[in-house]
Amino acid sequence: MKILIKNIGLMQDGKVTEHKNIAVEDKYIKEFPENPKEEEYDEIIDGHDMLAMPGLVNTHTHVAMTLFRSYADDMALMDWLQNKIWPAEDHLDDDIVYWGSTLAFAEMIRGGTTSFCDMYMFMDACARAADKAGIRGNLARGLAGIGPNGQKGIDENVELYKNWNGAGDGRFKVMMGPHAPYTCPPDYIRKVRDVAEKYDMPIHIHLSETKGEVENCEKEYHMTPIALMDSLGLFERPTLAAHCVHVTDDDIRIMKEKHVCAAHNPASNLKLASGIAPVPKMRKAGITVGIGTDGASSNNKLDMFAEMRLTALIHKAANYDPFAITAKEAVDMATKDGAKCLGYDNLGELKEGFLADIILVDRTGFHWKPRFDSVSLAVYAGNSMDVDTVIINGRPVMEHKELLTIDTEKIDAEVKRVTEKLYAFTKK
Repeated sequence: MKILIKNIGLMQDGKVTEHKNIAVEDKYIKEFPENPKEEEYDEIIDGHDMLAMPGLVNTHTHVAMTLFRSYADDMALMDWLQNKIWPAEDHLDDDIVYWGSTLAFAEMIRGGTTSFCDMYMFMDACARAADKAGIRGNLARGLAGIGPNGQKGIDENVELYKNWNGAGDGRFKVMMGPHAPYTCPPDYIRKVRDVAEKYDMPIHIHLSETKGEVENCEKEYHMTPIALMDSLGLFERPTLAAHCVHVTDDDIRIMKEKHVCAAHNPASNLKLASGIAPVPKMRKAGITVGIGTDGASSNNKLDMFAEMRLTALIHKAANYDPFAITAKEAVDMATKDGAKCLGYDNLGELKEGFLADIILVDRTGFHWKPRFDSVSLAVYAGNSMDVDTVIINGRPVMEHKELLTIDTEKIDAEVKRVTEKLYAFTKK
């Protein structure tokens, strides 16, 4: 399929050039023609008054947790997990996760997110929902080495890899998903590392999210969570570490040396009172940092525009430095840096030969006026409701705010049904 996006504001390298054209062929950006012949294209999209951006990359989430949105709010992390989330998760099944994931993908696509990185359970259901939605995703089975299902989880992660890695016309990558050091003892981490090595899988793990997690790890193992994972050889595999809120200078050195990427989740970390990650310090050290929403149970939305704005704002205040994270840097973290976190070197930028994950943002709203700097406006004034059109892997999945791959009326009915099914246990 050949698509021409014409007369667009084109965002590249932190700058916007007006009245440009983008030619998409198959799943790649082919060129930026000056005088295109419209008859050569299968579809023409008029980009008048719109901004073309790379699709946003959500580097850490748990998509099916949309069904826990507003179920347990204003709580501390461990209380929230142990007393509300984990008991409810005991009642999940494929059917519930499929529709919880579909709900998430509708929200993500509607808000300009074209790629996500997920760690959860019943991941085959998540993958099937993602495939139908047409979104790009990194998938990992969440693994816990405490309890009776540790090996079962590893087996399911391997099966997920065999079934879905490289599937969806290359849209899917599969990672190993050890949950965290406090749920995965050292022997289990070693086992995960060995399986990841055997199948050449990257790692997706939560690390150093709270002060309590770090203090307990130091008390038990005399090391920080990051130092512990390094000592166990986990970082010999490409690793994406979610949160990294409470990291030491030595942790940052380890992450840099072992090329560990970080997924920054500002809204979730604020809402759960976990703290603010030292993102400027990590970036200055040369660590690749992407942005994530975490699950909708701890955010409570999957809105990457909101996360970009938070990322640019909170680090200015935390560091008393207006240059701590600029608007351009926030966009980079949400696009090309996020793509690197997911293992891509041809995604997250609008360049010839790159994968065609493109969003068109409507700039006709009052909040886009006056238009001195569209990059700044995208971060500080723009919002997810401005997204007009979304193309993933060269295929339109939303045009003029209409979802093309997801039946929104069916979502309403199915989400109501599975929510009642999931929470039946609370009525007993």
